[in-house]
Amino acid sequence: MTAVTLHAITVLGHDRPGIIAETTDRLAGLGLNLEDSTMTLLRGHFAMTLVCEGAAGDAEIEAALAPLTTDGTLTVTVREVPVEQVPAADGTSWILSVHGGDRPGIVSAVVGVLAAVGGNITDLTTRLAGDLYLLVAEVDLPADADAAAVEHDLAAVAADLGVGVTLRAAETDEL
Repeated sequence: MTAVTLHAITVLGHDRPGIIAETTDRLAGLGLNLEDSTMTLLRGHFAMTLVCEGAAGDAEIEAALAPLTTDGTLTVTVREVPVEQVPAADGTSWILSVHGGDRPGIVSAVVGVLAAVGGNITDLTTRLAGDLYLLVAEVDLPADADAAAVEHDLAAVAADLGVGVTLRAAETDEL
């Protein structure tokens, strides 16, 4: 019996129609189950990360995805990842948003506040539209974190950066 493993697969490069369809078709052809995924365009560049489960090995997956890279516009990586049982979070889920004029250091300063209290960012998206910068993140705070103190610290950092910040409890249907 062949062992079932998890594989992290990334596809990066110039965007074009059909990348997701081609990638997932080849993975399904290997009998891999797509368990987690994210895809976005970053300034016109395609970026996708997938976590798949199945009996195929890294080399077999790389060979199946190799045709995606033949024209040199995409890069594909595959690596096995450990199968871990993720304990249920005992904290609370929050939505963080930051908006304002773009400048270096916004992400670093804001996520530093969260890291200082043991907060875990489970999803983060940033966008730049002209001079307006937007950050939206899903955050898990530990059960013993003082959310009011975190909000206070975030407000202080935001004031130093000249941006607005909000932290609000996430509704179950938002996650």
